[in-house]
Amino acid sequence: MDIKITITDREGETHVVDAPTDIAMNLMEIVRSYELAPEGTIGICGGMAMCASCQCYIKSDTELPEMEMDEEAMLAEAFHVKENSRLGCQIPITEDLEGLVVELAPEE
Repeated sequence: MDIKITITDREGETHVVDAPTDIAMNLMEIVRSYELAPEGTIGICGGMAMCASCQCYIKSDTELPEMEMDEEAMLAEAFHVKENSRLGCQIPITEDLEGLVVELAPEE
């Protein structure tokens, strides 16, 4: 099953994308697969919460998984962090995310 996610890229352009819930993708991989950020500017660490290149701002009231310690630690060191910041690689695509609205954080 696919869900709809709205992603605003770093140029301020908004994209409504279909995200599959049945192949264990995360938000960062969705951004990559739709090429909403230039290659090499997102998911640099491969989704290990070791860089903040996939940081995004959560704009909807969507219920998200709790932040793990490594994600919190990474965001504590990152630039452009806001209260609604999350690392896209740490948000698995599930049916619960239907209607999620995010904005990609600026590049560091």
